Formats: sequence, structure tokens, C-alpha cells
Amino acid sequence: SDHWRKNIPALAMANRVYAIDLIGYGYSDKPNPREFEESFYTFETWGEQLNTFCAEVVKSDAFFICNSIGGLVGLQAAVMKPQTCKGIVLLDISLRMLHINKQPWFGRPFIRSFQNLLRNTVIGKLFFNAVATPESVKNILCQCYHDTSAVTDELVQMILQPGLDPGAVDVFLEFICYSGGPLPEDLLPLVKCPVLVAWGEKDPWEPVELGRAYGSFDAVEDFVVLPNVGHCPQ
Repeated sequence: SDHWRKNIPALAMANRVYAIDLIGYGYSDKPNPREFEESFYTFETWGEQLNTFCAEVVKSDAFFICNSIGGLVGLQAAVMKPQTCKGIVLLDISLRMLHINKQPWFGRPFIRSFQNLLRNTVIGKLFFNAVATPESVKNILCQCYHDTSAVTDELVQMILQPGLDPGAVDVFLEFICYSGGPLPEDLLPLVKCPVLVAWGEKDPWEPVELGRAYGSFDAVEDFVVLPNVGHCPQ
């Protein structure tokens, strides 16, 4: 939610604004995924969370402004409960290039084996410990931010601190092993509300050339290229 700290004051001049953390992330609770019989950290779970938040806290319908993986959550919520969502802004929505359906058939068994290795052995926690440091977080942010001057110590700490909460490592490993579920191209045809897609021109992870394809869906009213920003335009 801290990722939206610069946008909230501007949006709040004319609207009520909420920035929420998906369960498992940020300042939200992080239930152990192994305590559930079925997969818990899914877009269906997060879509239900978003719709329930609107019903119980916002107490009205709302516009969803979503970045990266959050874009899938916004679309999923809008499909599950169309009357809740007035419209969606998708900023550099995740293309989910590691989704199982985007991998060649002969590579899928190796992907599953690697995911099991991460999830069920000490290797996964060693990998997490290598990533969950100020230096690693700063390097990752400098990749996805075109303007690296925005990668301040304050931002690094905001991103890192929730990742040090108890249970964060299990959520992290569960999600990087989540290669099923919907793709943006599965959900966009089902959405009833208007959609605006915006894309950072310098996004190194989700290239704008691939993003342009989403401008052709009926629900998408406009596709806007945002100059000189990367994966997290906000």
C-alpha cells in the first residue's frame, strides 16, 4: 500500500481513496498456505478480498486502480462481482509469462519440479533470504524503476519491512510457485465495466510492445503509453 503514497493525496482531492494490501502481502496478515487443504493464495482469494473490502469498508461501488499482479486481482474481482466495480485502470498489468500455459509442453515437468524444490526444501528459504536484504531490494527496484532517483532508502525499507514479517517467506514461495490461474486475456473478455490500460514506456519486465495487444479488447477504452517510467508508474 505504501507504493501508492504519492498518488493518494492527489486522488483524494476529489475522491475517497483506499490503498489496501492483499492478504499475504504488505501489512496484511500472512496465513501459512500449508494450513489450507486447497490453494489459498490465488486471484480468486484476492478478488473476493477486494469485493468484500468494498462491501464492508467502502460501502459502495468503486474504481479499481491496479499495478502489475494487482491488475489480475482487479479484473478477477470485477468478473466475480460486476456491480462492485465502476471501472478499472490497469498499470503495467502482469503478463504472467511464467504461467504454465505459456511454457512449452516439454518444459512443464521441469517447472513443476523446480517449484517443488523451492517450496519443499531449504533451497527456497535460502533464496528468500538472499532476496530479502536492503541491497537486493534496491537492485530489483532499480531494474523496474526507469528513474532510479526514486529508489530512496525510504522506499527500500517500505518494500522490505513487510517481507520480514513472520510467515512472509512461505507466502513468497507459494506465490512464485503459482503458475496456474487466469491470464489477463482470459479475464478481459468477461469484464463488464470500462477499462483503461496504461503502460510505462521503459518497463523492462513487461515490455510495452507486448502490452499493446490488450488495447484491442472490447472493454478497453484506451491504451496510454506513459513516457520515461518503468514497471511501477505510480
